[in-house]
Amino acid sequence: MTAPLYTAEARVTGGRNGHGRTSDGRLDLTLRMPKEMGGDGEGVNPEQLFALGYASCFGSTLSVLGRRKGLAADDAVIDAKAMLIPSGGGPFKLGVELAVELPSLDGPQAAELARAAHRSCPYSSATRGNIDVAITVNGTPL
Repeated sequence: MTAPLYTAEARVTGGRNGHGRTSDGRLDLTLRMPKEMGGDGEGVNPEQLFALGYASCFGSTLSVLGRRKGLAADDAVIDAKAMLIPSGGGPFKLGVELAVELPSLDGPQAAELARAAHRSCPYSSATRGNIDVAITVNGTPL
């Protein structure tokens, strides 16, 4: 493996009904199953964390690529959904929906920038071919 530029470290005890903490202590979370899966919903779950991570990474990628192309994309807002989808009696599948709003860009510019971000974002690269990812840009499916 190539030497990493950055490494995030976390420890979880108790799985989905346990506790998670990053090595720097900035995140220190109670983990709980969502109510929809029989839990009390009183903590955070992995899908929420994944949605936050993907949305923030995608937003940063839009901003960087926008600056390179001379486009204003710093006002991007990304609503992310990370979903557990039943797969016919077997293990769950993960699915993602990203609703991207780029108020400063028109339809074609916004769509092209979002396509470029989807090609470049590390989360998109990690999920490509592994899970379904649906993206809308300014209300239009990509």
